[in-house]
Amino acid sequence: MKLETQLIYFEDWVLRVRPPAGQGKRILLMLHGWQGDENAMWIFAHRLPADVWIVTPRAPHAAPQGGYSWRAPAPDHATVDSLRPSAAALLDLLDTWPRASGPDGSSVDVVGFSQGAAMAFTLALLHPARVRKMAVLAGFAPEGAEQMLAPDRFNGKKFFVAHGAKDETIPIAEARRTVQLMEQAGAQVIFCESSAAHKLSVDCLKALGVYLS
Repeated sequence: MKLETQLIYFEDWVLRVRPPAGQGKRILLMLHGWQGDENAMWIFAHRLPADVWIVTPRAPHAAPQGGYSWRAPAPDHATVDSLRPSAAALLDLLDTWPRASGPDGSSVDVVGFSQGAAMAFTLALLHPARVRKMAVLAGFAPEGAEQMLAPDRFNGKKFFVAHGAKDETIPIAEARRTVQLMEQAGAQVIFCESSAAHKLSVDCLKALGVYLS
């Protein structure tokens, strides 16, 4: 069954939303990478559950080279502090938009690609009770995460990490560091490593669908 998406303007957000098949209320939040937008993550949608609301927001900052970013323009790498304002904005979105539309925003699944993966990690780090499952795709834990991760921060969580060994944009060492941080904070981690570059391999996409189902 092919489910159609809807472009929604809500307060300051631009969202592309796919309602579920049936009466499902769970939200799957998909966060695009640097220079992406609300359309970038739909390449993964055919492997994702049909009974969830898929919500892909456009990041709030314009990227200098075009597209959008989860942090204000800066010369340094993404840090927890630089992503914190967007985490707060996403939390507000999850508190307000579902009340008008029907899904349950109290605890969501989050999938992020590249910079969007750092955004997903920041959201789970700052608000672990609001993130049920998290997938970090070709991404990384932002700088500053080590100082904030208590040993029990992610207790009871089962997270997913996928990365390509040939990724020259974000080296696979960043994925291994991210897995280590998650495990040190109490999470169980599924790590799908492939020979891909800065993208998600077919096998890891299949594994992602299984993880989220």
